[in-house]
Amino acid sequence: MDIISAREFCITLPHTEETFPFGEEHLVLKVGGKMYAIIALDGDSTIALKCDPELAIELREQYAAVQPGYHLNKKHWNTVLLNDTIPDAKIEEWIRLSYELTIQGLTKKVRNELML
Repeated sequence: MDIISAREFCITLPHTEETFPFGEEHLVLKVGGKMYAIIALDGDSTIALKCDPELAIELREQYAAVQPGYHLNKKHWNTVLLNDTIPDAKIEEWIRLSYELTIQGLTKKVRNELML
């Protein structure tokens, strides 16, 4: 998977918004105003994703392309190098997981407003 495919998959998820709060080099994807993915556009070809802490450790041990979140809470975020060593379906699964974890963290009011 490349950064274009990752972005295209993210924007298929309901209520996803694209923002650039950290500058033009990082596309931040949000749901309900909360980040669930950060795609590096500066040539690094990475995506940072929220993850369950125990699963985050397992993925880092299993895949060399999965590292602790760069400039993020390393307990809850992984940075995934998009270098074709991980199947696209796995990355899509992790994006969806990050999205769902973010929705779970939204207030009931926001979830109701978004009809999630």
